[in-house]
Amino acid sequence: MAWDFETDPEFQQKLDWVKQFVEEELIPLEPIMGDFTEDQWVAAQAPLKQQVRDQGLWACHLEKELGGQGMGQLPLAQMNMITGRCIYAQEIFGNMAPDSGNAELLAEGGTEAQKAKWLWPNLAGDIRSAFAITEPFVASTDPTQIESTAVLEGNEWVLNGRKWMITNATRADFIIFMVVTEPDAPVHKRCSMIIVEKSNPGMDIFREIPTMHHPHAEYGANGNHAEIILDNVRVPEGNLIGGRGKGFILSQVRLGPGRIHHATRWLGEAERAYDMLCERTQSRSSFGKIYAKHQTIQAYVADSRMELEMAKLLTLRAAWKMDKIGHHGARADIAMVKVNNAKVLFNVIDRALQVHGSLGYSCDMPLEAMYRSARMAPLVDGANEVHMVSIAREELKRYEGVEGWPSEHIPTRRQESLKRFAHLLEARG
Repeated sequence: MAWDFETDPEFQQKLDWVKQFVEEELIPLEPIMGDFTEDQWVAAQAPLKQQVRDQGLWACHLEKELGGQGMGQLPLAQMNMITGRCIYAQEIFGNMAPDSGNAELLAEGGTEAQKAKWLWPNLAGDIRSAFAITEPFVASTDPTQIESTAVLEGNEWVLNGRKWMITNATRADFIIFMVVTEPDAPVHKRCSMIIVEKSNPGMDIFREIPTMHHPHAEYGANGNHAEIILDNVRVPEGNLIGGRGKGFILSQVRLGPGRIHHATRWLGEAERAYDMLCERTQSRSSFGKIYAKHQTIQAYVADSRMELEMAKLLTLRAAWKMDKIGHHGARADIAMVKVNNAKVLFNVIDRALQVHGSLGYSCDMPLEAMYRSARMAPLVDGANEVHMVSIAREELKRYEGVEGWPSEHIPTRRQESLKRFAHLLEARG
């Protein structure tokens, strides 16, 4: 029976390098990110990305034949728990969303021509992408309600509809749209994935949506979420990915790994908030004693540490299970870490902000931005409530209902025990 929590020594050296690199090279740039022009920021990132490539850690979410490292989900999870500490580290390591998920989608369902045109340049960082599934007038928790459509006319798809909260749409060179192509098919076979390139006539990316994370959204900024109108957008028939009606299958290829990637990064961010919490606890005094002597703050520290450690174990087990049986077989485990880690992220940031008082509430600390961003975690990649339904369904498959008294009913069990063990009672005299 294998039960080993020790990281391979060779890979541990890589993790040690990642930690030092993130702390000493990436995080120090955060306070001045807004001072760079777009060209300056691209130039600043180039040598950092090269260092990652030199370490053999570029695009670790992908198999080797796709230009990644093929290391599997468990090592990647350990990396993400470190890189999650920095807000832009994923871009430096070549596994930033939404490009990382789109690469997995194209690798699974794309033709060789599609890979040549979009996948390989995307992996090289030469072009960017976006993924458009959510819509403003239907619940995003139920993608069977998607209203945007695509109709095949001759050798062209004609797309119409409206998409909402599409990350990096204004920066993308191509966008993958989930649209209804088979309106009369069963609900999970109605949608398909179709690529639309930047500046395609009829595709209007008309605004960036202000959010809690970016309340003053600047058009074209990285990490923004856009609203898009499709008005008789025509694209070649060959822009269809993976076949007609395969949209839901492909979406799970993309979203399954993406959820655990988010969940592990959240733990890295939560650890950074925890560090701030503990530093403040050791630095501040009130009512004649240091914060570390106040029982309430001790409870903040203890609760945060316990939640983080439990979340790590749950997450690493889910990653290990994905490597063993695939993301489909581990879907309940992925759902658990997505739901749980979103809560842990928010809880730890909230406690850290509370201990910092007005300083934490101000923009002089990263905590207020982290707090606003964390509120998205229970919503992104499927609402937590939907994942909890999936978890419950999987769990309840292991149980059957009974008629009459519950199986643990003590009087009933006592009667059965008296019959079974009567000889023992008689022998006792």
